Amino acid sequence: MIGLTRDELINAVSLAFIDGHSLRTYRHTPSTGSRKSWTAGDATSRAVRLALIAKTSEMGYPSSVLTAKTWSFYDVLFKGNEFRFQRPYGSYVMESVLFKISFPAEFHSQTAVEAAMTLHAQLAAKGKSVENISKITIRAHEAAICIIDKKGPLNNPADRDHCIQYMIAVPLIHGRLTAADYEDSIAQDPPIDTLRAKMECVKDPQYIKDYHDPEKRSIANALTVEFKDGSKLDEVAVEYPIGHKRRCDDGIPLLVEKFRTNLARRFPQK
Repeated sequence: MIGLTRDELINAVSLAFIDGHSLRTYRHTPSTGSRKSWTAGDATSRAVRLALIAKTSEMGYPSSVLTAKTWSFYDVLFKGNEFRFQRPYGSYVMESVLFKISFPAEFHSQTAVEAAMTLHAQLAAKGKSVENISKITIRAHEAAICIIDKKGPLNNPADRDHCIQYMIAVPLIHGRLTAADYEDSIAQDPPIDTLRAKMECVKDPQYIKDYHDPEKRSIANALTVEFKDGSKLDEVAVEYPIGHKRRCDDGIPLLVEKFRTNLARRFPQK
C-alpha cells in the first residue's frame, strides 16, 4: 500500500521474519500486564518501519530467512519445522476478521459477557439479585479455559480483562462492562470476587471442535445460573460474538458507530 515493488515487498517480509517476535509473558499469569494494550500497535509500527526501510532498496534475505541452518526462523523459533497451512494463500484471513465491538474484553470471553448481560436482565425480571446465586457454570471452549480461566487475586486492569470470571461478574452485577470497570475503584467492590468464587469453567467438546472448524470458527460460551433455593435459570448460550462474520448484519452498524465515536474523539466533525 505504500508502493513497494514486488522485490521490495519480498525484502520487507523477510526483514519482518528476521526482526524477532515478542514473548507472550505479559499475556499470562503471573505476569499479565498493560503491554497487552499496546503490543499490536508496537508490532504494526515495526512492520511499517521495516517496509519503509525496504523501500529505500535495503536488501532482504528471502532465500535464507526461513531455512538457513541454525540461524533461520524455522530453526530458532519453529524447532526446525516448516510452516503447514490449512488452505492455499488467499483472502480467508481478511474475510474472517473478528471485530471487537460490544465490550472491551479479551475475545474468548465476548460471548460469555453477552450471555451475562442477558442473564442480568433475567435476574431483574425475576426479582432476584447476585446475592441469591449459589453457582455459575461456564460451558466453554478450550482456548478460553487455557487463557482466561483465573482464580485468586487479580493484580491490575490487564489481569482483570484476561479473567473470564471477572468479565462475567461485572455485567451480572452492574449490567455493563466498560474499560472503567477494570480499574481498582470497581475491582475493590467485594461482590465481584464473591461471585467469581462461585463460577466453574467446564470444557465442552463440541465448542472445542467448532472453535477449530475453519468453516465455523465459533467462540462459544454458555452460562447456567443456580440459586441458593435450588432453582436455576435456563442456560444462556452464545456461539458467535457480535463482531464475527456470521453476525455481520448485527455487527456492521455497531462497528460503524464505534468508528465514528472514536474519530470524533480526535477530529472535528468536518
